[in-house]
Amino acid sequence: MNSAALLMPTRHLTRRDSKTLALSALGGALEFYDFIVFVFFAAIIAQLFFPPEMPAWMRQLQTFGIFAAGHLTRPLGGIVMAHFGDLLGRKRMFSLSIFLMAAPTLLIGLLPTYASIGAMAPLLLLALRLLQGAAIGGEVPGAWVFVAEHVPRQYMGLACGFLTCSLTLGILLGSLVATWIHSVYSTAVILDLAWRIPFLLGGVFGMLAVYLRRWLHETPVFLQMQQHKTLAQEIPLRKVLRAHRGSVVRCFLLTGLFSAAILVLILMTPGMLQKLYAVPPAVALQANNLAIVCLTAGCILAGAGADRLGGGRTLLIFCLGLLLSQYWFYSQLAAGVRDFQLNYAVTAFFAGVVGVVPYLMVKAFPPDIRFSGLSLSYNLACAVFGGLTPLFFTVMLDWSPMAPAWYVGTISLLGAIAGLVLMRRHI
Repeated sequence: MNSAALLMPTRHLTRRDSKTLALSALGGALEFYDFIVFVFFAAIIAQLFFPPEMPAWMRQLQTFGIFAAGHLTRPLGGIVMAHFGDLLGRKRMFSLSIFLMAAPTLLIGLLPTYASIGAMAPLLLLALRLLQGAAIGGEVPGAWVFVAEHVPRQYMGLACGFLTCSLTLGILLGSLVATWIHSVYSTAVILDLAWRIPFLLGGVFGMLAVYLRRWLHETPVFLQMQQHKTLAQEIPLRKVLRAHRGSVVRCFLLTGLFSAAILVLILMTPGMLQKLYAVPPAVALQANNLAIVCLTAGCILAGAGADRLGGGRTLLIFCLGLLLSQYWFYSQLAAGVRDFQLNYAVTAFFAGVVGVVPYLMVKAFPPDIRFSGLSLSYNLACAVFGGLTPLFFTVMLDWSPMAPAWYVGTISLLGAIAGLVLMRRHI
């Protein structure tokens, strides 16, 4: 039975489809919150987990190094979970990944600091961050495959965009919690105890998501492969590397676009606003919250656009919009314009191009090795782009305040070119 026969038939979305999307999105939002909330408290963590006599810039650099370390274990966790997801089922790995994220998040909230146990504090933090990386490596590709194989094929783009939007809502949740913590508590109280609250909340609600995922069902595509005995006859990863290297490269580059949009525009820019332009933390976080809402809308529209216009054309439109809007945003900041919220919101909307990325990646691989192929390319790219971008961002900002614009602009231009190529291939 070939892969074309495993496409879902044309039909309308059912209540069961909606339930699957809702539960998947809820779990994805909570898991992404657990992985990302670290960055919102990087300055606090730097003070608590490293020696007080260490220079501030060194503490900050090492804290971002620990954040980046979570990206380095993504390929290993993703490849292992994808292997069993292609052979044993999507649902099992989908549930396991969120448990492996929630438990370390809870433990981070309980960790003793440098003042209590010395050098063991950053080492334990690093170990838990590595576990988080392994978990997110299986969660994101698994979630995209899971929802894409559940819904009718004419809604695949919308489903992928909706799920990606839930990941951005996880970032929004982290930003809102950070805003609340900084609004309610003084810096002294945050350093003493309140910094633990976001991690404890993430761990508890993550465990709730583990329970809720019990109600999900295996994907129809995987069940068909089981029934017709068309599961991979060799190690899925071996087949990916032997027969689908071009798809791996394509998805690797698409993930670079995903990482640039999320890491630079959403996660790193609020800190840049405070450091370079003396924007008060509360104002920077409020602008970031609005940007994430616009990003969420862009994700859904980009996903729906893939169903109506095609993935290539949608990628081209959003990448050109991102190229122009982000350059205007950063250049206006550098020119001294302080009324930046609208420019930031428009840029974040076009960063919603990340909503079409999973649609293109899911379609790049046949069902029997889809999880492994998508996971390999996505997580390798996250290890490279996600691991190096925060360090690059920290160093390059000292060279030029326009460094983010050149970085995101280059990635956007490459994405637009990719959109043209995919259009010619009728994708």
